[in-house]
Amino acid sequence: MKDLLLMPPIMGGIGLIAAFLIFGFIKKQDAGTGKVQQIADSIHLGAMVFMRREYSILFMFAAALTIFLFVSFQSWHTPVAFIVGALCSAVAGYIGMYTATHANVRTTVAANQQGASQALSVAFFGGSIMGLTVAAMGLLGLGGLYLLFGADPEHAEAIHGFGMGASTVALFSRVGGGIFTKSADVGADLVGKVEAGIPEDDPRNPGVIADNVGDNVGDVAGMGSDIFESYCGSMIATIAIASAMSVATVAELSPGATSAEKLMFLPLALASVGLICSILGIILVKFMSASEPAKALRFGTIGATVLLIGAAYGVVSFLNLNINIWFCVICGAVGGIIIGLVTEYYTGGKPIEDIARGGETGPATVMISGLAIGMESVVIPVLTIAGIIFVSSSLLPEGVGVYGVGIGAVGMLATVGITMAIDAYGPVADNAGGIAEMAGLGEETRAITDGLDEVGNTTAAIGKGFAIGAAGLAALAIIAAYIEVVSKNIDGFNLSINDPMVLMGMFLGGIFPFLVSAITMRAVGDAAFDMIKEIRRQFKEIPGLLEGTAEPDNARCVEIATTAALRRMVLPGALAVFAPMVVGFALGAQALGGMLGGALISCVLLALTMANAGGAWDNAKKYVEKGNLGGKGSETHKAVVVGDTVGDPFKDTSGPAMNILINVMAIVSLVIAPLLK
Repeated sequence: MKDLLLMPPIMGGIGLIAAFLIFGFIKKQDAGTGKVQQIADSIHLGAMVFMRREYSILFMFAAALTIFLFVSFQSWHTPVAFIVGALCSAVAGYIGMYTATHANVRTTVAANQQGASQALSVAFFGGSIMGLTVAAMGLLGLGGLYLLFGADPEHAEAIHGFGMGASTVALFSRVGGGIFTKSADVGADLVGKVEAGIPEDDPRNPGVIADNVGDNVGDVAGMGSDIFESYCGSMIATIAIASAMSVATVAELSPGATSAEKLMFLPLALASVGLICSILGIILVKFMSASEPAKALRFGTIGATVLLIGAAYGVVSFLNLNINIWFCVICGAVGGIIIGLVTEYYTGGKPIEDIARGGETGPATVMISGLAIGMESVVIPVLTIAGIIFVSSSLLPEGVGVYGVGIGAVGMLATVGITMAIDAYGPVADNAGGIAEMAGLGEETRAITDGLDEVGNTTAAIGKGFAIGAAGLAALAIIAAYIEVVSKNIDGFNLSINDPMVLMGMFLGGIFPFLVSAITMRAVGDAAFDMIKEIRRQFKEIPGLLEGTAEPDNARCVEIATTAALRRMVLPGALAVFAPMVVGFALGAQALGGMLGGALISCVLLALTMANAGGAWDNAKKYVEKGNLGGKGSETHKAVVVGDTVGDPFKDTSGPAMNILINVMAIVSLVIAPLLK
């Protein structure tokens, strides 16, 4: 087993090498000249400035939490794990954002000079670096810590700090990036499209550069940190559950074993082979890049999952574990595909046509149809999650079924390399289209980038649905680990629904998703208000701007979005981190456990509703812009643009914040669990 413990960090190193080689390929592509390069440089600079300022605030927050952990535990193990988790998450997000801002312009140039096939390759490889880096940093950081002291019973709980560090960075990155991108997007759309009647990404619009910057800091860096914390959280929780198993239970799941070391190592082993499967899936997409983009991306994703199922069988057999554990992996992997396909239907199928037709009678019917679609879209994903929980827990002996749920979550997330790749591909393609429009590269180029962007909208929606499902399972596993840890300190501890403290905690937990959603929605609304006023001012006060003979002040709009995001992201982050501490220390472990249960249900339901409604509104707008129901400039188009602007914070700010919120609350609770009495 000691030699096997080297496998995760080694695989993490291989993943980083693969990402570096892909980045080398991207850098070799033509980055354009003149106006194309100037626009790309503005986007890159804006993203880099925002990330530096965001991470400086994160550093101060993380430093305060590190001191708290050191004082509370009187040991260096948990604080060091927290620091490593925060650094790994921050590095993964930064690398993904940095490479995406290099891939976007090269996708534009490839579409202009070489055609759709090469443009797809460049855009997808740009997203692949984000996916591979997320998986690699998770294996390097978590695998390295497990190698150092994870298998030591005295310090095993310290690796929970890694998840807390990753989750803290994820929440700030997702919320901050989401506020930035949607304040710019809403402002640019309402003033540019609706009021001025100019196209999306028109170079005359001062908010367009800020919108493109936001795609990178929100949908690439933010989403990367989001998936990273679920990816690591599922492994940490499963390790914790295995470490608490009795000798008799261990013998049932690992014949002949007297300790749980194989069961504890299994999540890391599955993630390691999952990285290889992701790399092979990325290669499959490259080979199929000459076909339709949607077909190539779907084939690569499903192909990686099939490879994982086969590889997982080999891992389970090699470790001589109960074969039912392999079926738990299948449950999670297949469940992830189901959630992705359902999300694809509701955000790219017939429902978007129904929403678009609602635009013929005005914005009100667009809003009603979109909300109805969002609510309806919750049903099958939640049934799928419930099915994964039921089947995976039923496959294992009574009392340890939750280990099967944890393995199911790991199975869903093991191919995060390619799952994150198809998600990050979306904003790269979107940026490429924006650059093509602003640089005036012509209808033929824009047709190619629009085709890539349309697929990217669907893949991004699939990624969000997948992230919510994975976060729900990961959070459930973390909550189960919390119960196991608290049970060691409190005799007879249980979360009974007839316990008033548990019931009270459930209602308290249900509050937080709505409170955080309200805070983030209002933040986008207020920032968009400032953005709208600034864009209107520039259209009015800069002579020749609307005529195309003057340049807009793009930097001012970037500054408005940056200031709003950095100022408004602190409160949601602080609530998520400190609420479990307040409830746990003031009201007790039962109330905290109930709070986690209430928050989990509310978060998953609200996240699915908002993400899918927002994605459907967005694609309904694009359906009209393709020439349907009157096309661009029609009254129907104006109505669906209103729906899209409302959906923007739904799908890219408040909705994604939900899955991070529950994981932050759960992992903080797990970290402080040994301190509760």
